Amino acid sequence: MPSVEINGGRVVYETLGGQDGIPLALTPGGRFSKDFPGVRPLAERLAEGGVKVLLWDRPNCGASDVQFSDRWPSESHMYADTLQQLIKHLGWGPTVIAGGSGGARVSIITAIEYPEVTSGLFVWHIVGGVYSSFSLGCYYVMPNITTAKRGGMEAVIEMPEWKERIAQNPRNRERLLSIPREEFIRLMKLWLNAYVPKAGQTIPGVPDDDFDRIKVPTVIIRSGENDDDHPKRTSFEVHALIKGSRLVEPPWPEDAWEQAGVKTFQTGEPHTFDFWPLAAPLIIDFCRQVTAV
Repeated sequence: MPSVEINGGRVVYETLGGQDGIPLALTPGGRFSKDFPGVRPLAERLAEGGVKVLLWDRPNCGASDVQFSDRWPSESHMYADTLQQLIKHLGWGPTVIAGGSGGARVSIITAIEYPEVTSGLFVWHIVGGVYSSFSLGCYYVMPNITTAKRGGMEAVIEMPEWKERIAQNPRNRERLLSIPREEFIRLMKLWLNAYVPKAGQTIPGVPDDDFDRIKVPTVIIRSGENDDDHPKRTSFEVHALIKGSRLVEPPWPEDAWEQAGVKTFQTGEPHTFDFWPLAAPLIIDFCRQVTAV
């Protein structure tokens, strides 16, 4: 699998589709990899529709190296910086930036901070509000702080999420152990701050005023009626913040997110993004429209 060193860490990636296709970078949510169920099927459908897709493992995800630094105000900002450097490494030029859930936040930050690599923005399942923001901090950050405080970095590498990163990339064991415990805790507290709801921040860690910097065509898929993790209200608010954006109805059932969660709970297998491939026709049409502008 191809990889490139960015910001001192190896980033694993691959591309699907013909070299003459419309370039698009696809980013999943959580700390899930490019191979997480539902992500690759969406990429494959996009490639069949004439899109050249970049799939990548963000730092701290999949087979890429783990990275922690106070160079960025949040983990999502680190991802955005990495993505723009990866696009430049590939020599793609302006690219449609697309993603769901945490990948939506990364995509939005990329469009704000790195307009030179962004030709269009397509996002869905946007996190916002008290419940979903707190949930992310409690799930991805707080356990790391507690574990490091009680058992040091030797205990951190035994946490399931980091054991998986080490299994996929053995380099990550030493990369994690090389971080002083107090430094790791400090950085985790910094990244946790992004998930604390604040006035004037519709999505975690991004001031509302920054949305004025998005000048490219943008499509937002409306979140489901009862989706607490990606509130319907947040998709409307982001639509209001991005001038000229389009808010479209979801191509999947209204309760797709909730049903995927139930199925995951019942089977013990990941079904979180199973329905994402249904967005392919909308994304393909958008890519063609962006290219035609």
